[in-house]
Amino acid sequence: MARLYVLLFLVQIVLAVVALISCLSADEEKVKALPRMVWVLIILFFPLVGSIAWFLVGRERPAGTAGVTGAPRPTAPARRPLAPDDDPEFLASLDERSRREDQERLRLWEEDLRRREEELRGRPDDRDRPEV
Repeated sequence: MARLYVLLFLVQIVLAVVALISCLSADEEKVKALPRMVWVLIILFFPLVGSIAWFLVGRERPAGTAGVTGAPRPTAPARRPLAPDDDPEFLASLDERSRREDQERLRLWEEDLRRREEELRGRPDDRDRPEV
C-alpha cells in the first residue's frame, strides 16, 4: 500500500512540474481565465487540482483536439506564412515599385536632357565667333 502512495505522489509531482512548465512557456494570448501568475500559484499550492484545472481550463487547446464532448473542434485551415519570394502580393508590390522608380528616373533623365539642349541652343555657336 505504501508503494501505491509513493507512486501516486510521484505522479502528482510530475503532473505539477509539467503543468508549471506548460504554464510558464505558454504565450500570453493562450492563457485563459486567470493571469499567468495566478495559475502558477494555484498549481504550486494545489498541485493535483491546480494541474488538472490548468490543462482543462487555463490554456487554449491546440487546434483540432477534442473538447469535453469528445467531438473534434472545427478548425480553419492553417495558413502558412509565405517567404517573401513566394508571396504574390509582395512580388507584385516590388514590381509596381520598380516600375514607378523607373518612370521617375526616366522623367528626370528627360528633364536633364531638355535642360542641356536648351543650354546648348542658348550658347553661341563656335563658328559665329570672330577670330582674334
